[in-house]
Amino acid sequence: MGVNERREKERLIRRNDILDAAENVIFSKGYDLATMDDIAKEAEFSKRTVYMYFNSKEQLYFEIMVRGYKILIQMVEASLNDVKGKNALERIKQIGKTLYDFKNEYPDYFKAIMSYENGEKDFVNGVPDESREECYKLGEEIFGYLTSELTEGIREGIIRSELDVTNTAILLWSCVLGLLNTLTKKRNYIEHYHKRDSEELLLQSLEFLVISITNNTREEKNAK
Repeated sequence: MGVNERREKERLIRRNDILDAAENVIFSKGYDLATMDDIAKEAEFSKRTVYMYFNSKEQLYFEIMVRGYKILIQMVEASLNDVKGKNALERIKQIGKTLYDFKNEYPDYFKAIMSYENGEKDFVNGVPDESREECYKLGEEIFGYLTSELTEGIREGIIRSELDVTNTAILLWSCVLGLLNTLTKKRNYIEHYHKRDSEELLLQSLEFLVISITNNTREEKNAK
């Protein structure tokens, strides 16, 4: 390994160490309470060193979301592969189930992404273009799975052809994320007061959403 390669490897290791530290701090204290001083202390670097790799707490937050999105994409791809051969409606429901699994298996990443998506600030001024664009690109990649299945469902004739694919995808995405957010924040209330299981409630909700976009004419013909 040459000198330049060794330096680049060391740079990537140090950058990753800082990002690991930022995750620990932000996940434990919350974004608003976390500071660059906290992150530098956790990483065991000077704050000056941290700023050599990341120009703001906002950039670190976007990089954390990038990590989360990459995990979610892997889960969605594996999940859709499991239902390969099934129709688009079943695959759309599978995407919803995968988001639920992601929430349960990686709650900190889910919370980070949800906090950003539900927030009013876009952090634009504190985030370099490459960090922001990578995060947006990964988010759109996940969104693309949904629009792809909707398009395929219309082609198959099982989803209403008059629906606008992008509008429908935005509505479905918003409904599922809103439901997951409610199931997270109100889980104890829902399970103890209403005696409802969160996973069963999610599955019923996905059925309701799918019914709203189903081509009933096609379903009626198949039933005859």
